[in-house]
Amino acid sequence: MHLVFIFLQLSLWISSIYALVLGAPGTQHEVRSLDVNESSKGFVTFKLVKKATPSDKFRIATPRAPRSAGQGTDSFRIADRATGYKVVKAQETTFENSAGIDQDGTDYSYFAEVKLGSEGKKLFMLLDTGASTTWIMGSTCTSKACLMHNTFGPEDSKTYNDTGKTYAVEYGTGSVRGHVVEDTLSLAGLSVKVAFGVANTTSDQFTQFPFDGILGLATSPDTWLSAVKNAKLIKSNLFGISLSRSSDGTNDGEIAFGGLNPAKYTGDVTYSSVKSNNAWTIPVDDIMIGGNSAGITGRSAYIDTGTSFVFGPPDDVDAIYKLIPGSSTKDRSSYTVPCDTNSQLAFVFSGKSWNVSSKDFISRPNSEGVCRGNIYGMEYVPGGWLLGDVFLKNVYSVFDVDNGRIGFAAKTVPKTTEPSTTTTTAPTGTPTNSVPTGSTTSTVPTDSPTGLNGHETPSMTGVPLEQPTNNDPKPDSSGGKLGVGHSIALLASLLSTIAMLI
Repeated sequence: MHLVFIFLQLSLWISSIYALVLGAPGTQHEVRSLDVNESSKGFVTFKLVKKATPSDKFRIATPRAPRSAGQGTDSFRIADRATGYKVVKAQETTFENSAGIDQDGTDYSYFAEVKLGSEGKKLFMLLDTGASTTWIMGSTCTSKACLMHNTFGPEDSKTYNDTGKTYAVEYGTGSVRGHVVEDTLSLAGLSVKVAFGVANTTSDQFTQFPFDGILGLATSPDTWLSAVKNAKLIKSNLFGISLSRSSDGTNDGEIAFGGLNPAKYTGDVTYSSVKSNNAWTIPVDDIMIGGNSAGITGRSAYIDTGTSFVFGPPDDVDAIYKLIPGSSTKDRSSYTVPCDTNSQLAFVFSGKSWNVSSKDFISRPNSEGVCRGNIYGMEYVPGGWLLGDVFLKNVYSVFDVDNGRIGFAAKTVPKTTEPSTTTTTAPTGTPTNSVPTGSTTSTVPTDSPTGLNGHETPSMTGVPLEQPTNNDPKPDSSGGKLGVGHSIALLASLLSTIAMLI
């Protein structure tokens, strides 16, 4: 019996690791708890990594929120989507070829409303610089996530063309597969015919987010952006992004194509050349805490709008927190920090230092008065850093495809703190993939997440997504861990079986 107990404990422990790596479905519909010790609700862009263990050893983070009353609580007026999702609409934009960037009100996922097909069906798509593949949930998809979202299919467009090709994509915290179609996709007044994926199957992680698909904005030559450039709809193959912060009270987020909106930034743009032809990655000069160097050099940073937080090699992350008095960790992955710390975090690129606000770097205190840092020791990209929205909310970001560079500039301060408008969009029409009897659509996020991780990894099965002008399949760009969680899950199952037999 003692041996049985050991096997069972080992099995449960491994299962906890699996939940940490791949996460589990949850619900955004309910009002979020901001307490790390109480089943917090929230997302992580490509799946929030849920804590499915009672042990604090495997807890990572709770939804980031203001740290004090002075920083605001629920400054955005957030409305429930009929399916349970909350969408905070961005202010109307007037700059040429620009669109507002909506978000979920927690700074976990940033997306825009696009129009698809001949009828211009409106759907939300995550703006993801960490992915090259563009896809939308299909009308014939019966996965749980598809049943809770708006979808797209041949009945929605007269110009819908199924190519007969298939695709499959794995992300840091989610996966999707389906077939490739050709049709028009419009955003920011730019409309082009392009090949994109229509999902037949999605993992349950996508039940947590308001968006209905992903718009890949990586540097691959066969993206929607390159199709826009080839159609000569923009002067320059670049785009500028400004992400909103929920506690600022106004969603002034914007993406502009072909030019930079001078109203969104001040001073000069400092550029760094990209290190790869297929990913938005640049060299890191250093990472600073309170003006002191953490000694992190020779690293690369993937600038990823599809990831909520910041992830880095455990040794690097540990070096950062060692410079913060009072910080501590039990697993070298998640760290607690004093809620009143004045240690300033900054990332250095091309000799220029960019500060990260404590509103983004430090979580709100839990019921025990404990705050956590939003930089995690998890190496999604071998030897590299994944800089997500925790960093990007602090700068105006420029992604210049033509010149192979990324630029940062100081953001302008919002002119107003009036709450942004909200929407209650629901699935349109009468979907053929209706929710089965007895199921509910008012579900979404889970326990303490590590933020959305939209970093894309190569497909191990199926045919990679192809564009109309390219007959040779090209694997999707970027790195990340693939298959580790599945291996652990199989091992856990095997150990459980052995335990029962014994």
